[in-house]
Amino acid sequence: MRPAPSLLATALLAHSTLAWRLPHPFTDEPEDDTPLPLVIWHGLGDTYNSEGIQDVGLLADEIHPGTFAYAIAVGADANADRSATFFGNVTEQLQFVCDTLAAHPILSTAPAIDAIGFSQGGQFLRGYVERCNKPPIRSLITFGSQHNGISEFKTCGSTDYLCKTAMALLKFNTWSNFVQSRLVPAQYYRDLTNYDSYLQSSNFLADINNERPVKNEQYKKNIASLANFVMYLFEDDTTVIPKQTSWFTEVNGTEITPLRKQTQYKEDWLGLRQLDEKGGLRFRSITGEHMQITVDVLKEAMSDFLGPMNKTFAPEPKVVAGLWQEEL
Repeated sequence: MRPAPSLLATALLAHSTLAWRLPHPFTDEPEDDTPLPLVIWHGLGDTYNSEGIQDVGLLADEIHPGTFAYAIAVGADANADRSATFFGNVTEQLQFVCDTLAAHPILSTAPAIDAIGFSQGGQFLRGYVERCNKPPIRSLITFGSQHNGISEFKTCGSTDYLCKTAMALLKFNTWSNFVQSRLVPAQYYRDLTNYDSYLQSSNFLADINNERPVKNEQYKKNIASLANFVMYLFEDDTTVIPKQTSWFTEVNGTEITPLRKQTQYKEDWLGLRQLDEKGGLRFRSITGEHMQITVDVLKEAMSDFLGPMNKTFAPEPKVVAGLWQEEL
């Protein structure tokens, strides 16, 4: 899903949507205040060059002048990029992004990059951190992302035939190789009533969540290397089910298990506990529906977690959004 353009446009009318700046050359000097590049991965049904995504890059440059913003595209043009949010093999798409960023003439010369992922783009960026992370991500910010999977598929608009086609195919066997290698939302579907099938057949989520018996230690190391992992949850989200997945919460019927009470956190399958112990795991919430993000929220996130390489970050306090850490 895309961030609502109308919420951004009024603050950014003075900018051209094509005027993203090239960065100053990066140096090893500690006083270098050149902002790290920002990589953006959009959500389901959106495109790399949509007004909302372009405006996010412009806003980053407004907050930190000189920011080079790069919107990830998986497709030769906007139509192909939008289609790839519904149809495609996420493992192959992610490898394409890994190769593209590693070869990019600007991103590859930076000491690190920052990243913002909207909806499914958030867990895809987390997959990037785990599987390649070259160039390395310093701050990963996700909005309404499905980190612990979804238990239902989205409802399509009446005229969105691409979406309707995808969702119709999903009514067939979700765990078949045909579906898992072709339909993007199926690859982060997590069915606790059929957990063994999920573990055996999930093409993407079961792997990047390190849920299978043999753990990938590099995934854990890479997540723990983040300076910040900021997860935004939409309090009134009816698009992503369950909405609590944005905080890695597990929802099984009426039973809700916060991240810190799950086995994966206690045994630290992903490095989230190690990241949490150093104060880099950050829970945030937004009042509103899925992807209803105000300019103020984006400004705050960018001010707090983007900027030059030499920026320092205060550890997350023990109380977050009125909840003790043990409750999250």
